[in-house]
Amino acid sequence: MNMQKDNNKEIMTVKEVADYLNIHPLTVQKYARAGKIPAFKIGTDWRFHKEYIEKWIKEKLDYNVTKVERRKNSTK
Repeated sequence: MNMQKDNNKEIMTVKEVADYLNIHPLTVQKYARAGKIPAFKIGTDWRFHKEYIEKWIKEKLDYNVTKVERRKNSTK
């Protein structure tokens, strides 16, 4: 079994997602339990598919940009 650290691995742990998003691991777990972040469980452990996390980030960014644009347009 190859135990070398692979930055391109597709399935991530809570700690890896926390490091990737620069947030606390407990926040990642809280988001997973609440369904706020795409995740699945293996036994008692949460796992995250990197592609879905990146898509989730993009959706959040797109939503925030749209929200700012709506605010700008409503003040005109």
